[in-house]
Amino acid sequence: QVQLVESGGGLVQPGGSLRLSCAASGIIFSINVMDWYRQAPGKERELVALIDSTGWAKYADSVKDRFTISRDNAKNTVYLQMNSLKPEDTAVYYCYCNAPPTWGQGTQVTVSS
Repeated sequence: QVQLVESGGGLVQPGGSLRLSCAASGIIFSINVMDWYRQAPGKERELVALIDSTGWAKYADSVKDRFTISRDNAKNTVYLQMNSLKPEDTAVYYCYCNAPPTWGQGTQVTVSS
């Protein structure tokens, strides 16, 4: 059974940092492109960052230079380090893999003073 489990969300003040984790099981993790998406209330789900099997990463313009995606193939885990958080980063963050297409349950990130 394929499963993606996110963790690490929470409430943080503007300018703060959080590190999200996504633990995968039931997939060949090392060959999978792993994505982080987010969905804010009333908005469509958007791609935040992705990382391929070689470690090459791509970011949405809104998070470039603030967020870093990484992966640990030995732990079947992908991470999203989020720095300099802004209120507009508030959303539910989802992990996604493409082989097979699978979503995690999401983790809430709230940036507020």
